[in-house]
Amino acid sequence: MGVFFLPFVNILLLQLKRIGDLILTTPAIAALREKFPDASVSLVVSATVKELIPAIAGIDKVFEVRGKTDDALDWIALSLGKYDYCLDFTRNDRSAFLTFLSGARQRITADHPLLRMKLRARSYNEFVDAPVGLLHTIDYHLALLKPLGIENASRAIQLNLPEATVTRADELLRAAGVEADFVCFHPGSARPEKFWEPVRWAEVIDYCARETGFKCVLTGGRSAMEQSQIGAIKKTAKSDVIDLSGKTNLLALAALVRKARLLVTVDSAPMHFAAAWDTPQVVLFGPTNPFHWHPRSECALVLLGGMDRPVTEFDPKQRATSMNQISTKAVIDAMEALLSAPAARAL
Repeated sequence: MGVFFLPFVNILLLQLKRIGDLILTTPAIAALREKFPDASVSLVVSATVKELIPAIAGIDKVFEVRGKTDDALDWIALSLGKYDYCLDFTRNDRSAFLTFLSGARQRITADHPLLRMKLRARSYNEFVDAPVGLLHTIDYHLALLKPLGIENASRAIQLNLPEATVTRADELLRAAGVEADFVCFHPGSARPEKFWEPVRWAEVIDYCARETGFKCVLTGGRSAMEQSQIGAIKKTAKSDVIDLSGKTNLLALAALVRKARLLVTVDSAPMHFAAAWDTPQVVLFGPTNPFHWHPRSECALVLLGGMDRPVTEFDPKQRATSMNQISTKAVIDAMEALLSAPAARAL
């Protein structure tokens, strides 16, 4: 009997959205690599998410969209790639152009009646029935794999932290005097409408310090908007809080979240990091619908304005609510529920 060889497969993936979208694309990347272990897989991303790339396995080549003239060299290389498949997870004008430029044999995206009416629909030759408004973001990404014969793939987020980032997180914690379990508070986001009032953050931090004995660690970005909010929280809090905001890159932040006993956050990248490693977390949602983004973890509690207890049934038609409709009591109750459970995660 002769030896059977699978043909070489060349795959191009387009994910030009934000960090959270890219994190929630990793189950699809892992499923592709499992199906085609010897394939060449290229990924096109926005330059704003490039810090995440070292944590994503299974990618052979990365193209960054920088919005500069020297992007043209990458696009020339992309046009010469001789791809078998191009999967467009983004579905906007730029990704449609890149799909067309790829010249892939199969150019795949999610179907939508309005898309068929637009000129960019000509970039594709295969449309998948994947109604984005009715699917969790992970399921939407996985649905695009059906033309490649992939179904029922694992939904687990796949991130692998480089050792250097883990070391950096350990160094930051040691320097701050954190040698045992700690609770991580991440109040910031790139979108100010996701902010919860500083006085309420201060109240839950004071509760944590007073009632649990855990160290309280603040994390966040370097932007003036986030730093202003963090400054207001520290000014209002009566207890000592360790401020590591602005001191980490994206993956060192992920390492801190992985080590935390509990994360309390808004809908942001740390929520997805916690979901990747089953770090217990309390997540505050308001302007974004948790149906599409919520962590699928038994140790995650999702709070939504207007509800006095964690969300257990998610509605694709859930309307936006104000973050300030989430009470301090609801957050503290959720924290108590998760901290009372055994810390059984393997790091």
